[in-house]
Amino acid sequence: MSKPKIFVLDTNVILHDHNAIKHFQDNDLVIPCAVVEEADKFKKGNDTLAYHARGFMRDIDKITAGKNFEKGGLPIGKGLGLIKIEPNHLFPDNLKDLFRDDIQDHRILATAIWVRDHNPDRFVALVTKDINLRLKAKAAGMEVQDYLTDRVEEARIENSQKEVQTFTLNPDILQTLVYGPENAVKWQDVTDRKPIANQNYKFHWQGNKDAETVCARYDEDRDRIVFVRSREAYGIRPRNDEQKMALDALLNPKIELVSLTGGAGTGKTLLALAAALEQEKEYEQIILSRPTVILGNQDIGFLPGDQKTKMGPFLQPLMDNLNVIKGQFKPTSREAQRIEAMLTQEKLIIEPLAYIRGRSLGRCYFIIDEAQNLTPHEMKTIITRAGAGTKMVFTGDIFQIDQPYLDQWSNGLTHLGEKMDGQKLFDHIFLRKGERSELSELAAKLL
Repeated sequence: MSKPKIFVLDTNVILHDHNAIKHFQDNDLVIPCAVVEEADKFKKGNDTLAYHARGFMRDIDKITAGKNFEKGGLPIGKGLGLIKIEPNHLFPDNLKDLFRDDIQDHRILATAIWVRDHNPDRFVALVTKDINLRLKAKAAGMEVQDYLTDRVEEARIENSQKEVQTFTLNPDILQTLVYGPENAVKWQDVTDRKPIANQNYKFHWQGNKDAETVCARYDEDRDRIVFVRSREAYGIRPRNDEQKMALDALLNPKIELVSLTGGAGTGKTLLALAAALEQEKEYEQIILSRPTVILGNQDIGFLPGDQKTKMGPFLQPLMDNLNVIKGQFKPTSREAQRIEAMLTQEKLIIEPLAYIRGRSLGRCYFIIDEAQNLTPHEMKTIITRAGAGTKMVFTGDIFQIDQPYLDQWSNGLTHLGEKMDGQKLFDHIFLRKGERSELSELAAKLL
């Protein structure tokens, strides 16, 4: 019988998910002292990193209560392996010249190599979400892995971009869908398999290639596929089929959670904001927000000026979208004046996500831009704050991530689509076509 594997954990694994120590089955874990030192620096504050740092410290303290680490380590829990905090070790002589800088990453790697060399009969791997450290480990001949527990499979990501199903249908069925009294047809007339809630469709007319595509959605409450008509929201009209379906979801009060993904210029944030303004009477407040990503994960407090001055550059893209909508109307129009009044009365606010922590989100239309920079834990924290009558819209591009330890498989926006798929309160639309300008679309394709 083979012995359990040994995994040496990097700090970023702990700060990404403090429950990571419970996700390695019956294998053993080694935590280098350098990881404990790094985690200690993050334990103060209210952000996600501090939450995970404190959670890790509490779990380790509970495991070690009244005990010292034995040679093999202490049991993590029932059905799990052992865990041990290992003092820092130096690189072996043949690697000393390869890694000269005395930094925490090198201390962690050196300790992982020491653990491997002192357990020749067992599989030993360093687990880190830091791509640079993974490359260094490979250069040193050390087995290294990414933390994969919350990683969404590649196939699921591909499916999220192909979720709109396309059929060519008999004209009689489409006539009933588009012009019938209920604007709906039985799903059995379209497919043999019952659709998931809010499944989106594009239908083509059989025998007429030049006819306009018909957009539709499966309504679970009616158990019918219903027609999605082109609608306008505060002067903004959809320019393609995916935008049409997105606006339908954004304006539907029964769909309380919407995810819009796509590249730059596809209209994600603009559509979300236009839909919010169109329904402003139904909500007490419209909140636009985005996560603040700064080099080195520093807090914005180190920047000069007051809150508005600090956050100006980060929130300007949201203001740009608002200005696009205002530009549809004359400055003296009722619509433009209403937007100004909402800003003045703080019914429409634009704030960084960090400043919304702890707020009650009842009867709000909450738009979170650049949501691909959220961790799965942050995504859960935000959504679980939703009160009665609140609608949440997350927009982003999972291939444009600014957080160093997130990727298209492990970010919160990807997890949202994976976990909520098929729920009748949720709809996801992938916007394919850029509509910002012909130049923008050309650059997105060719550059």
